[in-house]
Amino acid sequence: MRKLFLSILATTLFSTISIAQSRSLPSVDLKTLNGGSINISEIENNGKPIVISFWATWCKPCKKELNTIAEVYEDWQDETGVKLVAISIDNSRSMGKVAPYVNASDWDYEVYIDQNGDLKRAMGISTVPHTFLLNSKKEIIWQHKGYVDGDEDELFEQIKKLAH
Repeated sequence: MRKLFLSILATTLFSTISIAQSRSLPSVDLKTLNGGSINISEIENNGKPIVISFWATWCKPCKKELNTIAEVYEDWQDETGVKLVAISIDNSRSMGKVAPYVNASDWDYEVYIDQNGDLKRAMGISTVPHTFLLNSKKEIIWQHKGYVDGDEDELFEQIKKLAH
């Protein structure tokens, strides 16, 4: 009986993972840093991997992750063609801090603001940082919550699997 239960549990977990991994981006409008707007479903990278990282100016682990990746991002792009899109979940009270922080950090990422939390809700995000990796069809194939030193290495390994 116990083996049957574990077998059913494992089957359920693996099917849930594969369903979650084939999810596509929803159609949600975001603000650009210069006040324009873009629909997240229109993000393109010529069939190469896309990383979407949700962050906030008040989130120290978020900023540490994105600053750490910024140090190696050019190498990542040269090796895999990856594009990183950083999406701030700062609300109307703190979104004025996003552009100054990004400019001071010298990030070479596309940065957008999800000021109403529409994309955050649509993608089921409860905490930041929350990072997604998309394949050539813009399907979510990997995700990670939180950040500790070294998590960027795991992300890069996943990116390399897609790029080669």
